[in-house]
Amino acid sequence: MAASDVKLLGARPSPFVNRVQVALNLKSIDYEFIPQNLADKSELLLKSNPVHKKVPVLIHGGQPISESLVIVQYVDEVWSGPPSLLPADPYDRATVRFWAAYIDEKWSPLVRNLINATDEQSKAAAAEKVFEGLKLLEDAFVNSSKGKGFFGGEKLGFLDVVLGCYLGWVRAGEIITGLKILDETKTAALVGWAERFTSNKAVDGVIPEPEELANFMKMQARAAAAADASSK
Repeated sequence: MAASDVKLLGARPSPFVNRVQVALNLKSIDYEFIPQNLADKSELLLKSNPVHKKVPVLIHGGQPISESLVIVQYVDEVWSGPPSLLPADPYDRATVRFWAAYIDEKWSPLVRNLINATDEQSKAAAAEKVFEGLKLLEDAFVNSSKGKGFFGGEKLGFLDVVLGCYLGWVRAGEIITGLKILDETKTAALVGWAERFTSNKAVDGVIPEPEELANFMKMQARAAAAADASSK
């Protein structure tokens, strides 16, 4: 399919945009990436996603689809040939959707809390919750992978794409906090999975380097502090 038929509105640092990019790459779909300045949102973005006004937005045949989990499932359904991202079995499909919601709604906010912790006590408390969540995800990986390399088995699947998009931010968080978040002594299976995920051809060049993301986070923090100071 021609790239002009598929457009992706996104921003490079966004893990949610990254997961759509990986899904499109896994399906070998050519697309046009249209960078967005989220500080000065384009008319195209506001028109394409008038409810949330954020990226990512996939435009396919002129029709916009918003929200990264929705987009990834849409991609898997529309381009239904292999590789399938979601499992065929209804129970397995429900299970991966459950864990996807947990990752986005429960675990990723814990990582943000850890990165934003301002003192050692709050950092330690946040780290404990992050590690508890990672242990749950490690158990989910062991059950889902059935001894193979990915949540999806032998190949990347839906949960690999969902969790893998956060790896750049996790590594950046390690730089900022000085803590080892993905630690072989705590979650060895996930550490091995992360190495396999990031070395996959579909992921190559998609997720920014940790140093780039760490600098982006620091810039965001400084901007938020300046805005907070100016409002007082």
